[in-house]
Amino acid sequence: MANETVSYDAHDHGHNAIRLPGNVWHGQDLTVQDVPAARRVRRLRLARLLNGGLKKTLDITGATAGMILLLPLLVAVSIAIKTTSRGPVLFRQQRYGRNGELFTVLKFRTMHVERCDASGVAQTVENDPRLTAVGAFLRKSNFDELPQLINVLKGDMSLVGPRPHVPGMLASGVPYEIFDPRYMDRHAVLPGITGLAQVKGFRGETRDSYAARMRLEYDLAYVRRQSVLLDVKIISVTLMKEFFMGNGY
Repeated sequence: MANETVSYDAHDHGHNAIRLPGNVWHGQDLTVQDVPAARRVRRLRLARLLNGGLKKTLDITGATAGMILLLPLLVAVSIAIKTTSRGPVLFRQQRYGRNGELFTVLKFRTMHVERCDASGVAQTVENDPRLTAVGAFLRKSNFDELPQLINVLKGDMSLVGPRPHVPGMLASGVPYEIFDPRYMDRHAVLPGITGLAQVKGFRGETRDSYAARMRLEYDLAYVRRQSVLLDVKIISVTLMKEFFMGNGY
């Protein structure tokens, strides 16, 4: 797997490529060699605070607007779930949040209640027999993720970040923590509804070693290079390529 390095050229991974901005976090334009180290550190901290404030504003504004604009859809989906299968409208599950702390993620229920896997270790696959008829559509369209806008408003998640995983999630047949010792580093930031790995095409099953490793590589790349500009780009690609075109799973 020595050649599994992450590249950010536009030719990477076909049409899903997305360019990363320059050293946003490291404030390349703020540092010159004749500026004292202490002053560079202060400017770096200021840049981080500014980026954090802008990201929080983007999250609250985007999640609020999404809840308002999508209210008719949310109601329609809730009715469809409730009238076509037994069980609750929402599915709740414990997942890793920032710093590895657990939180309850919200999703529209897509499976028959008696077949739901609360642990989340048994990943959903294409044509999964556990899915309801409505659930299959929700998975395909990614509408099942919409309740996570509530998680964003609660501060458990961000619009953009590494997707939240369940504890014990498998990668190539073994727990991710064993598969790659860097795994917990992806939890240095809030998890997101969408992320860099997803728009690059690495989402869904992680039974394949290459897919599992590349998803982690892009998650870690986001942690290193996160910025509001990158978030806006990822949101735009998500809306165009995945949300409305139904490339989920």
